[in-house]
Amino acid sequence: MSTNLLFGEYRRLLDERFRVSIPTELSGSLLGDDGEGILAKERFGALSLWSAARWSEKLDQGVRLVQEKIHAGRLDGRIDEVQRLGRLLSTRHTRVRLAGRGRLVLPEGFREFLGVDAGGEVLVVGAAVCVELWQPQVWFEYVQESMPEFRQLFDQLSA
Repeated sequence: MSTNLLFGEYRRLLDERFRVSIPTELSGSLLGDDGEGILAKERFGALSLWSAARWSEKLDQGVRLVQEKIHAGRLDGRIDEVQRLGRLLSTRHTRVRLAGRGRLVLPEGFREFLGVDAGGEVLVVGAAVCVELWQPQVWFEYVQESMPEFRQLFDQLSA
């Protein structure tokens, strides 16, 4: 798994087959030679593309902890929350593979969550540890809200 951080912002069109081209500057070090990764729903208007190995490691660790708590009886009074987590895990992510020329086919359910129609613009953003796909208006609102905190965030993480 690569430790390179992924940065960059690229404008792409979602074609009539719901494919978006992922720049090799982002996909190469994230997905490796097989082009396989995990596509996840993040927030309405945004999806993220992860290394399958990194995603599985993180998810498996969390699921193991939940299973241990269930077996130990520590979640007995929280069955509704466990079911809610299960539902969200069932719909939140899917395994994907880049097709020819670095194109990612957005599965049904994910393209609706992104909220971009065929022929519409998508912003492909390097988010350090993953690649994100954003509906342009949602991205601009996020940047407008978050940019004033950039210096403080950078200083905290780089200290």
